[in-house]
Amino acid sequence: MAEKEDIKQTEQEQDRATVEKEDVKEKSESTQEAQTDADLSKEDSLDLEMQEKVKDLQSKLDSMEDKYLRAEAEMANMHTRFKKEQAQLLKYAGQDLAKAILPAIDNLTRALEIEVDDKASQQLKHGVEMVAQNVETALKENQVTKIAALGKKFDPTLHQAVQTVPVEEGQTAETIVKVFQDGYMFKDRVLRPAMVVVAQ
Repeated sequence: MAEKEDIKQTEQEQDRATVEKEDVKEKSESTQEAQTDADLSKEDSLDLEMQEKVKDLQSKLDSMEDKYLRAEAEMANMHTRFKKEQAQLLKYAGQDLAKAILPAIDNLTRALEIEVDDKASQQLKHGVEMVAQNVETALKENQVTKIAALGKKFDPTLHQAVQTVPVEEGQTAETIVKVFQDGYMFKDRVLRPAMVVVAQ
């Protein structure tokens, strides 16, 4: 009988041990599941943080790229503008000198209009003609040309009307009948408009 009780007690102990093992196993599995859930939750949180950081960095990169492209375009525009200005300066480099010479040309023209009788004056006038021709040749070589005026239709971009007269027989309205002072062009720019009388 004592043996039966021992066996029974042993069986009960074994049952208890089995139950305890199962409890430990369940607790262990529960702990592992909880830890796995916590790890997944932590990973999700880190993943979201990383995505936010990536978005932020992408935004900064886009902004910097935009600023860089704008700066590059501005530099290209400045370079083009500088080249145009430099080309303009080179194109019209002699303009001031040409303007400064015009009064001297006017004086030579007036001197040549004077009628002379004696031989000495004729020789002097011949010398003035030679100087005037040399100056005119030098101006033409440097693209300074006289504006055609007499008998031409009045053009306010090339001519300056200082007087108007009634149209006479054989004249057309709005044409230039007299030139007071010659006008000159430098390349495609008006250095000085011609001062003219216009028939109306």
